[in-house]
Amino acid sequence: MKISAKEEYGLRILLQVAKQNSPEGLSIAQLSDAEGLSTSYAAKITRTLRLGGYIQSTPGPKGGYVLATPPDKIYISELLKALDGALYDHSFCEGHSGQNSLCTNSVDCSARSLWRIIQVAIDRVLDQVTLLHLMGDEFDASNTLNKILEKQILQSTILDLPISSDQ
Repeated sequence: MKISAKEEYGLRILLQVAKQNSPEGLSIAQLSDAEGLSTSYAAKITRTLRLGGYIQSTPGPKGGYVLATPPDKIYISELLKALDGALYDHSFCEGHSGQNSLCTNSVDCSARSLWRIIQVAIDRVLDQVTLLHLMGDEFDASNTLNKILEKQILQSTILDLPISSDQ
């Protein structure tokens, strides 16, 4: 599995905007410089974030982008889906049918089960993580994320099966 460049830079740009202290926000040029991106790529990502309702532009010659939603209300699972879509969704098989109009495994596909369960596992963790959790330094974020993961493992399992060390 790979995290797309759009997901990585989209999250990082959103973190830059969230951490800034200026009421004018950060301009595309500032975001581009901060993340080492071309201005056109930073503009493309900010457009996606703006259309998704995550950021809004501030008016004026010194205007830039600020959060449109408080960081504790921005869930990373939703953000990643807005940036580049889910790893697996209902249209997955349609996009992987080879030269055929229908996948040769459309009726019975064990691989589809794998992708579906991976998406469920990812969503169960990322549904608990907000932008606020990532706004500290790496050490703090890591500790917070480990606590979320541990809590998720203790509260439930994938497909609600009991966790056992002898399975």
